[in-house]
Formats: sequence, structure tokens, C-alpha cells
Amino acid sequence: MKYSLKIKTLGAALLACSILSSCAGDFDEINKDPNSLTEDQLDATLAGPAFASALYAGIHNGSYSSPGVDDQGTWGIATGILSSTFIHYLNCGYGTERNAFVNGYEGRGWLRFYTVAVPALNNAVKASEGNAEALAVLKIWKVFMYNQMVDAYGPIPYTQAGNGQEKVPYDSVEFIYDDFFKLLDEANTVLSSSSVATVASFQPNDRVYAGNVAKWRVFGNSMRLRLALRISDKDAAKAKTQAEAAVAAGVMETNDQSAFFKASNITPNNLNMIVNSWGYTMTASMESILVGYNDPRLAKWFAPIDTGVYRGQPVGALEDQFGTTKFSAFNNDVMGNGAANNLSESKNIEIFMASENYLSRAEGALNGWNMGGSAQSLYENGIKLSMAQWGITDVAAVNSYIAGSTLPTLPNVLTVFPTLDLLDIPVKLPVAWSSTVANQRTQIAVQKYLAIFPESWEAWADLRRSDAKVIYPVLNTDNNDAGVGKSLMKRIIYTTNEYSSNRDAVVDGISKLGGPDSGGTKLWWDVK
Repeated sequence: MKYSLKIKTLGAALLACSILSSCAGDFDEINKDPNSLTEDQLDATLAGPAFASALYAGIHNGSYSSPGVDDQGTWGIATGILSSTFIHYLNCGYGTERNAFVNGYEGRGWLRFYTVAVPALNNAVKASEGNAEALAVLKIWKVFMYNQMVDAYGPIPYTQAGNGQEKVPYDSVEFIYDDFFKLLDEANTVLSSSSVATVASFQPNDRVYAGNVAKWRVFGNSMRLRLALRISDKDAAKAKTQAEAAVAAGVMETNDQSAFFKASNITPNNLNMIVNSWGYTMTASMESILVGYNDPRLAKWFAPIDTGVYRGQPVGALEDQFGTTKFSAFNNDVMGNGAANNLSESKNIEIFMASENYLSRAEGALNGWNMGGSAQSLYENGIKLSMAQWGITDVAAVNSYIAGSTLPTLPNVLTVFPTLDLLDIPVKLPVAWSSTVANQRTQIAVQKYLAIFPESWEAWADLRRSDAKVIYPVLNTDNNDAGVGKSLMKRIIYTTNEYSSNRDAVVDGISKLGGPDSGGTKLWWDVK
């Protein structure tokens, strides 16, 4: 179908970049993309709108204001019911809290990624031909959005995704990671030597950095540090080289460098739209840590129940196991819909926080890498930045937290259900810097778990990599596959549509995965 109208607004771009890309369920139909813009129509005026769509869809958010694109259900399922539930950022009340894949939920994020985010990114690349800075930024965003998918599923369509062929091969995790580092290196080379301050074609539509070259370069180097740490147990030498190069080139160090997507009435914050309306609650794992540490972020994130105490719901309960027991909801003032019922249109979406970099650098320092500071100082600076991000600026209170000797506590639900298997508290260390390296690594993992909240895709990957004991095992499991049971889920299974429409490729992908297509098969970098 021909479509010659030049699109210059974000709302229209989101609509067009989706409607003009096939939304069929089968991947061969998706990949044909029969309704996509033809290359002669993809001039520079469409680069910004296409990038805008890739940004929003690339963080798994959808807009009710753009029919045919998506809605907030993608976040609710792909993120809320899957990654956020797996790591106990919330309790969803669905079968996935017992480690089960139910109702085809594993396919929602996959479908929207390949029908909305990927075509939009590809369109932005085509429309940006000849613009070195724009292409460099797009390389960085490609790494970010594909990284979440490869870390969730394992081998995926990557190099040939959107190539117009009926059958699309899967690339291995190792191959994709190698390409990630190559793309980030290329992007940094271009952006660090550029005399351009702003990518003009992106500036009106880039709701993350408004086309700011310096900030996108820092984002790219921060991604390089993140990925270096991810492969540190698989390829220590390469991880060290990449991490040191990232820090030397410059990673996020202040909160004004953090990456947020600026929400609007067209591109609302999906988490804030639905966490309370869908019945998501605070978890026992979060309660144990936040209450035990007297964490100032607790009151920012969650609301006490009517008795004035915080009560987290254990993940993995049987249906109706807790009856009418009340659990803490997300705090409406910060995380919910807000008193004016418009917070979803004004509360920006967390993508990548500067505090994560300090905590990653702290772990790198323990590895013997040159991270520009001591492990302890980097750890403590990471905590300070996270506190400041959430509006906690009382220096004395922050310093008291950092020096705190209290321990995570037993969840309040035990006062109502004393026989629950929650007596073995996962985190057995205080916030105050420990004297042993093993304990220091755990402390870093705990604080990173808190600092990344609520962006659960990265937090899930980091917990799998580190194997730090931060959250409780699920109470019950509906998944007896090897490697699953009550433990942390290792990956998301492939979609049913892939087996029916792209079977040879998915079988090859499973071969590259190195184990069965189950939630218990570890990814290439997950070797502990």
C-alpha cells in the first residue's frame, strides 16, 4: 500500500509507524511487512517520527491514543506479568507468579517488538541515510531495545529481522553480543568526534534526550558498561576491556544524564496507568528489604495498608490463598494514577539510571577493573544518586542509610499466616559496606536491584547473572521443568506462532540456545 503523506507529529508517527507495518500474528507475515513505507518515501522528514515510535515501543509501552499501534496491555503483560513478577518488583496475581507460562503471555512482548519497534527502527535508519550522527544514535538504541529481547528469550531474529523474507533465521546470543559491542564502538567514534551538538532530524521527536549528541554518547557508553558486566563470567578478559573503555569514554555520572522517556497524553506511562487498576501489589521480598533497611524510598513507592504498616504479598501463592488479606498498593502520589488522574501523562518513564553505572563500576572495581574509584565510594555514590532521583535530598538521612546496620526483616504477612515458608530471609547483610568481597558483591546486587526499580527487564538480567540471593523463592510452582521449580525464571519461552510459521528457524534457535525451550535453560552469558 502506498502512503505518501509526510508525518510530522508524534501522535501521527506512532500511528503510522505501526499501521504501516504489518501486525499479523505470524512472524513470516510480520517480516514481509507488506504495508511498510517504500524506500522512496522514507526521506529525512520521517526520521524523527519513526525514531519516536521506536523509542516508545522499544520500552514496551503502548498508547491508547493511537488505535492500531498498541495499548498499555503490552506493558502490563510483557513487563508486569513477566519480568516484573519474576523478580518480585510486583505481585501480579497471575499464573506467572508461580513460574508458569499461561494464556500465551510470552508472545505479547515478542509480537509488539517485531511489529512495532523493529519496523519503526528500520524506517528511522532508512530515513537517516547520510546523517552520521543520527545513524550513530540509532545504533545505540538498536542495542538497547534488542538487548532486552535477547536477554529475555535467548537467540532471536536479529540481523535479518525485517528483511522482507518469509523465513527469518535466529542469531545466537554470543553473536548478537559481539555485534552490540561493535555497534556501540562505532557510535562512540562518530559521536565523540562530531562537532554537531544536536541531531536536528531527531530533536523535535526524541522524548529521551531531544537529539542531544553528548547525552546519547554517554548513554551508549553506559550500555557498553552494562553489557560488559553481563558477559563478565563468560569472557572476563573481554568484559574488562569493554568496561574500562566505557568508563574512559564517559558513562552517566549525574541524574541529569539518566534516560527517561518524557510521558505525554499520547505516550502515557503504562506502569502508572495500570499497576493499581490491574491489582498489582508490593511483594514480600521488597517489603523485607525496604522496611528492614528503613529505606526512605519505601514511602515513595508503596502505600501502607489501613493499619499503617506495609504488607508485601509473597509471590507464588495459590489461587485465593490469601483471601481478602490487604497488601500494600503502589503509592498513587508517585507510581499510580495520582490525585488528578493524569500522572501517567506527566510521570516520565525510567529507561536507564545513572545510579546503575556507579553500582556496576563498584562491582567492576571488585573485579580489578579500572573504574575510576574505589568499590566502596562507587557503591555509596550509587545509593546517593538513587535517593536523589526519588527526591530524597536530606544529606543526614542519606548518610544514615548508607551507614545503616539494620537487616532486612520478616514480612508482615507472617502475622496473619505464620506458617508461610518465609522465615529464611534472603538478604542477610546491612547497607553499611562489608569487610569481605563476597558480601560486598551481594550488597551491590541488592542496591542495584533497588536502584533500577521499576525497570524490571535489566533487573531480571542482572539477578540471573549475579545469582545474588535478593528475593524469596516463589511459594508454589506450576513449572517443574529442570532449572525452574521455585527458583528465578531463566528465560521466556518462544511463541506458539513462531513454531507454526517459522519452525525451522526456531528449531535452529533452540539448538543455539543449548538447551530445551523452557524457562529453566540458562542463556549464553549465565554460567554461574
